[in-house]
Amino acid sequence: MTVGLLMAKLAARHGLQVAGYPEYPSLIQGGHNTFEITVAPQTTPDPIATKKTIDCLVCLTAETLPLHASRLTPDSLVVYDPAIFQPTAEQTVARLVPVPLSELQAGLKADKIMINTIAFGASGALFGSSQQDVVALIADQFAGKKSTAVAEINQACVTAGFTYIATHFPELMRPTLTLTTDPALTQLVMTGNDAFSLASIAADCRLYVSYPMTPTSAVLEILSAFQSSSEMVVKTAEDEIAVIATALGASFAGVRTAVGTSGGGFALMVEHISYAGIAEIPLVILLGQRPGPATGMPTWTEQGDLLFAVHAGHGEFPKIVLAAGDLSEMAQLTVKAFDLADRYQTPVIILSDKYLAESARSVPNSVFTALQATTPDRGKLIGLSPADAPLDPAVKYERYAVTDDGISPRLIPGTAGQYYQANSYEHLPDSHTSEDGIVRVQQVDKRARKMETYLREDWAAPAVTGSLSDAKLVMVTWGSQMIPCGAAQTLLACEGIQTALIHFTHLYPLDRAVISQLFASIKVPILLVENNATGQLGKLLMEEVGVEISDKLLKYDGRPLFQEEVMAAVRKRLQITE
Repeated sequence: MTVGLLMAKLAARHGLQVAGYPEYPSLIQGGHNTFEITVAPQTTPDPIATKKTIDCLVCLTAETLPLHASRLTPDSLVVYDPAIFQPTAEQTVARLVPVPLSELQAGLKADKIMINTIAFGASGALFGSSQQDVVALIADQFAGKKSTAVAEINQACVTAGFTYIATHFPELMRPTLTLTTDPALTQLVMTGNDAFSLASIAADCRLYVSYPMTPTSAVLEILSAFQSSSEMVVKTAEDEIAVIATALGASFAGVRTAVGTSGGGFALMVEHISYAGIAEIPLVILLGQRPGPATGMPTWTEQGDLLFAVHAGHGEFPKIVLAAGDLSEMAQLTVKAFDLADRYQTPVIILSDKYLAESARSVPNSVFTALQATTPDRGKLIGLSPADAPLDPAVKYERYAVTDDGISPRLIPGTAGQYYQANSYEHLPDSHTSEDGIVRVQQVDKRARKMETYLREDWAAPAVTGSLSDAKLVMVTWGSQMIPCGAAQTLLACEGIQTALIHFTHLYPLDRAVISQLFASIKVPILLVENNATGQLGKLLMEEVGVEISDKLLKYDGRPLFQEEVMAAVRKRLQITE
């Protein structure tokens, strides 16, 4: 995983777009682990996606080649150690590049695990980087983190791998790339979890609580490293029930809070989500999806929790569900989620998945420098600032006052002379429990009006890429599957096949009138593309809008869609042969 991330950083330093995707089994130790890196010039339209074809396969174990042989072509390179295994003629038609990794490691008296560092040096040589740039990256990686001796032996290992390729396979080395010096091309390499974490800090989140659960576990570690500078408390609770209860208590007290989990943990939070709905307590929930049900495949990817998120909680109450497609959207939607939670005093769920959460991708610096200008919108919050006008003690404060927009003023607890309950029972405007039928209807209607206000003021229609009028086919998707669909759209255009892409980020509630009008304008075939087995966005569109999409491309084997799979599906629908 470390070497995969280094390879991604190396490509980004050369001004290339990068998409890195790790796969690993749900084991404490062992199993087959991979880290795939896809690169493209920055002039290539975003996004780039994981490819099915492998150009260079680096094998650190004997099982790697047979597991991935079907993805190789005659132009592919296979780097392997002859001391570990010898490829058979049946295993590959690719160009073999034997590198004595273990022999080089033994000669350097390096730890056996440093074979991967030698392989990184060899990969850097084949990739087109200079030896100086590869060594410099290793030096930066260990600067201030490890002893001088550890840093030096890793630099020696990467040099050995690079030198071996330069000496024995110079004809396979691509033209030497140069480091980018153009500020406009300077990029960060990070994961979706990184993007959520940095955006949470920018949004002034002061408490993040979580119980470690793939694929959101890393957020705990990322935010913990920023605790002293961000003034955020990062807490691991004993289970997901304690996680959300802790977060709601802090939010009630007036600080912005967030929790992170996956499907099984989210299931334990559902009762408290209902409580947040009726008590009208803001909360941001990062829900990183993985294949279920139950434990399912905990280290793989899927989009199986959309309808669960939409319908989470007993009873009827407002909630907002968002889904990011890439790192930029994750940053922007995270900041917006905190504002929405405060404005509408309700849970806001951000859907991610393993593909987005753990993939290392390049993103322009500007996306995150822009976050520095973030000014939180706390909505109708009273008592947070000394500048807030004092409440008239002669007027009784009503926490759940009936308002035209459905949003009642929220008072920070502890304001002198004012008291209220964060009541889980149905209640009067002043927060006391009530079972009166008229009061019940008033409060249900008041809470429901929040969503009317949201749809009018803050909801965003799905983004449309390409021309609906010129397209031969329209793809519809949500969340991270925007990446393979967007990449396929670009590549299909190069073949003269024009498509359009409708990408949803604001998934619930939905504006029926806007979406109905959008789909009514489409006169060509529509293909629903999702990383699940039942087409959950399609079901939601039918339920909420009355739009039915019968043709679906669904993948649910724990792997994300390859761009080639999307392209093949489009060609098939249009009856176009390759």
